[in-house]
Amino acid sequence: MKKATIQLEALACPSCVQKIEQATKSLAGVEKESVKVLFNASKVKFDFDAEKTSVEDVEKAITALGYVVIKSQVKDK
Repeated sequence: MKKATIQLEALACPSCVQKIEQATKSLAGVEKESVKVLFNASKVKFDFDAEKTSVEDVEKAITALGYVVIKSQVKDK
């Protein structure tokens, strides 16, 4: 398992958090219980299985919703 943090542009509303959370949780390989969208920090944190998905896949899912990804960081758990 790997741990990822994705920095986004400032989030405008609490419903943004729910949309991003749902999109992230819907991807295979993402540990659903680990997904946290931090509204004030505009960050998404989650654990994922690198054999099933990649941080790029999660970035694509978030950008497809119209949010801008600034940077991502991945660490071994």
